[in-house]
Amino acid sequence: MRILNHNIYAYKSNILKVVALVCIFLSFHEIKAQTHYNSNVAIGVKGGATFSEVFFNPSVRQKFNPGMTAGVMVRYIEEDHFGLIAELNFVQRGWAENFEGAPYNYSRTLNYVELPVMAHIFFGRRGKFFFNAGPQIALFLSESTKSNFDPTQMASLPDFPYINRMNEQMLMSATQKIDYGISAGLGGEFNINKRNSLSIEARFYYGLGNVFPSKRTDTYSASNQMTISATIGYWFRIK
Repeated sequence: MRILNHNIYAYKSNILKVVALVCIFLSFHEIKAQTHYNSNVAIGVKGGATFSEVFFNPSVRQKFNPGMTAGVMVRYIEEDHFGLIAELNFVQRGWAENFEGAPYNYSRTLNYVELPVMAHIFFGRRGKFFFNAGPQIALFLSESTKSNFDPTQMASLPDFPYINRMNEQMLMSATQKIDYGISAGLGGEFNINKRNSLSIEARFYYGLGNVFPSKRTDTYSASNQMTISATIGYWFRIK
């Protein structure tokens, strides 16, 4: 267990180092490349679907929990091929238990307001291919559970597959109010006219915080969130 925890923390540390190096490189590139590109400011809205899991340690058998996301965006581009994007989104995360064919269902949906701030790298004119990456922070709002059984009565259920396995996660409430992590996405943007455009994006989020407390005496030493999202956005250029 101690070795596994060490590997998890080492993995998080390596991720943070890579992101820091990318941010340093992009900042250096922006300072160095004082360009003749006219600045571009745009605002937008977005919406789409999410598919989430939680990486528990000890592990929990699970599958993706579907949800939704929607929000507003602002983008600032000062030079060709590079800009910054900030968003304010409502997003649903969580997990769904995998009962391996048994006739039981359980899923937990966690609702957040998130604020990602990302570097925006793009190529093309009429149609653009782009890459977004950067840190984000989120505020926990609420949670809801769907199941076809009473989690407090698992021991009395016939053929329940989790009697001798870790199942405390079904009974625990999410107490960590702040989540933070790293987002990265790929997509395309297509101009409608000089001021309006549509974008599509697939994005991956990995949380560096935990859903549940993670002290030595707690049940789980890690409960990191992972979310894949697919969204459609509408941009309006204001400058």
